[in-house]
Amino acid sequence: MGPVSSEKPDGAAQLSDMDNPVLVHRPANTANQSGHKRSKSSKSMPPQSHKAEGKQTQVENTESKESDQAKGTKPVSNASASQHSAVATLPDFIIRRNELFDELMQRQKAELLAKEHPPINVVIDLGLDKDGKPRPAMPVAAKAWESTPGSFLRHVDKDVSTDVVIAKVDGKELWDLDRPLEYDCRLSYLAFTSSEGRNVFWHSSAHVLGEAAECQYGCLLSHGPPVDQGFFYDMALTEGQVVTQSDWSPLESKASKFFKEKQPFERLHVSIPDLKKMFAYSKYKMYYVENLLPPEGSTVYRCGTLVDLCLGPHIQNTGKIKAFQIMKVGVRLLFLGDKDDDSLQRIYGVAFPDKKQLAEHKKFLEEAAKRDHRKIGIEQELFFFDELSPGSVFLLPHGTIIFNALQKLIRSEYQKRGYQEVQSPNMYDVELWKKSGHWQHYQDDMFGLEVEKRKWALKPMNCPGHCVMFGHRERSYRELPLRMADFGVLHRNEASGALNGLTRVRKFQQDDTHIFCTQEQITQEIEGLFDFLKCVYALFGFPFKLKLSTRPEKYLGDIETWNVAEAKLEEALNSFKSAGGGEWEKNEGDGAFYGPKIDITMSDALKREHQCATIQLDFQLPQNFELEYMTSEASSKTKANGEREEKPDGPPSSGPKGPGPGRARPVMIHRAIIGSFERFMAILTEHFGGKWPFWLSPRQVLVIPVMPAVNDYVEEVQKLFRAHKMHADIDISGNTMQKKIRTGQLQQYNFIFVVGAQERESRSVNIRNRDDQNTQSKGDLIPLDEALSKLKALKKERRMINAI
Repeated sequence: MGPVSSEKPDGAAQLSDMDNPVLVHRPANTANQSGHKRSKSSKSMPPQSHKAEGKQTQVENTESKESDQAKGTKPVSNASASQHSAVATLPDFIIRRNELFDELMQRQKAELLAKEHPPINVVIDLGLDKDGKPRPAMPVAAKAWESTPGSFLRHVDKDVSTDVVIAKVDGKELWDLDRPLEYDCRLSYLAFTSSEGRNVFWHSSAHVLGEAAECQYGCLLSHGPPVDQGFFYDMALTEGQVVTQSDWSPLESKASKFFKEKQPFERLHVSIPDLKKMFAYSKYKMYYVENLLPPEGSTVYRCGTLVDLCLGPHIQNTGKIKAFQIMKVGVRLLFLGDKDDDSLQRIYGVAFPDKKQLAEHKKFLEEAAKRDHRKIGIEQELFFFDELSPGSVFLLPHGTIIFNALQKLIRSEYQKRGYQEVQSPNMYDVELWKKSGHWQHYQDDMFGLEVEKRKWALKPMNCPGHCVMFGHRERSYRELPLRMADFGVLHRNEASGALNGLTRVRKFQQDDTHIFCTQEQITQEIEGLFDFLKCVYALFGFPFKLKLSTRPEKYLGDIETWNVAEAKLEEALNSFKSAGGGEWEKNEGDGAFYGPKIDITMSDALKREHQCATIQLDFQLPQNFELEYMTSEASSKTKANGEREEKPDGPPSSGPKGPGPGRARPVMIHRAIIGSFERFMAILTEHFGGKWPFWLSPRQVLVIPVMPAVNDYVEEVQKLFRAHKMHADIDISGNTMQKKIRTGQLQQYNFIFVVGAQERESRSVNIRNRDDQNTQSKGDLIPLDEALSKLKALKKERRMINAI
């Protein structure tokens, strides 16, 4: 099944702090220990689609002979080829399912023809040309329930139309190219090069993999979403069957045949009763139908012989797919993660509209494997994990050096920018989370415990505690903006299968801040955050993009407040743009229900995008906690003895009370710059490939003697540099000098000092620079005091270039 959602499933990244109980599903790459929360209670998609890599529980590695023998199953070999050979004819359940689809499709077409087809106004937005200039908008003649986005491509230049994957209506909703338009709209087209276009392309490719698997094995499909580097499909094979690498070629051959057939993706809306008839053969599809769909039913898509429960959208036809490859067979999983549920097989694949892109992707994967933070973390002794505490990192001394350097960077910026650092409790009575709204939607992601007959939970975010801190005494407008920063430890109950090195953990810390301000102060605070972002990301060479997400269909508060807030965010974004900060995009209707937000994505050395930073306005939490401050009007009326004005008596209210006379609600800004320190460390490890800039490096200097007679000078040099807070090590072991140098190079020391009798007598060092090949055979001879001075400057200035 394609996910019953058009959104990209969350498989890679935790965001920093979406502190409110947000009920939107976020992309993976997410999202997100930059931040913020996923809801496990949503009924809009299959249980694995928004947490696709880990909701189900791993139970065995399909490539493991020991596991196969333990379960009494065998990998299919030539001797058992009849088990795995393609089914000669389609199984009955596929024939019956497809017959019902054909019947319902004919009915839908008849209904569509019977509708009135009034003229509608459609304007095509063709985006930017090759020179980065906007192409002129193109009005086109169209009719409701008849004209399709694909039909207009004949009016579009071929250099644009050839690459189109999917359409987008009014900048909000992705729309199948062959789906009739229904109302006046502004239409745009997305290519594979866009993240949304790529997700649609890979989602459609997953359906082709599902079709091939059904034809090959007669299996029952679960679901198949796109993920960060392609897609996967989960399926239930007959007892005794597993998929091994020898099965990949037959599946790829079938997929290739389907591509040549240019099978169209046909969209059909089906009622719940008909869905139950259509998928009665599958307990997996029936679970989705009975538990996750709205009463009015859902859509299904057909390509070739596959009919699958899915919201879509999809590419026009399978002919768009020119390159397809199965990448790996994943671990066996338990459906819904329950130990009593069935075991499913997961197959991963990737596909592209061009064979050259597949070759480039393979090279990318090779480079990514070399930079894998889990590999480098072990090689450089930065961290490790242990089953005694899954998802909680053991930071070793060298890893802790990096962690502390990042935290010191953020603290130094806090001091410049008027932030106040606080510490809040790590455990709260659940009444706090009920008051904030998190308990109702987020309790499954929290670690709960019972103490003295009271229910408690470890905090997964800081915002409710910061609201308590703001509200514990009277506040004045003179105190605003109040920037409350917290490096406290957070815990989130991530599914075991979702845990992934430092990018997805259960215990973490983040540069979490909540700003309490007036509405008039929003623009200046956002501008300050943009400057904060620019300052920090520039240190690491991270370019970043900004996207404004506006009021969704379901929102809290009044429209006027939303309009004012969005206008202030736009003002800040335009100010940043005019100052050379770059373009920004508007993402209509994708804001959180409690306020608009700005999504920030940065790109690493491999051009991968990560969302670490977040900026969100929140009107809801201050209301839930009845936060208020005295306005200038109240201050002028306050009695001389400092007593607070009496509030008028009245019956108690069941909901939050409004501010009293002369008082106002603060606006709350949730913000993180680097998000989770653990995840940011993973990104930096892969961005630098383990070659840390000097100021961040846990191995800055290695001092090596030419002969044992100068060991005393080696130790003196180490002591001098350590006295100036640099990480200087020595190697006075019995190894040869060349071996010591080679070991230091492999360990990525920024500088290796080689000293002998000449260096000792002249009080100098011979320096080999890690990033300067000209110094590797023979280093530069530099006076000791000069070397110390230059390295102190290199560290203080936090320069990226490893040079003195």
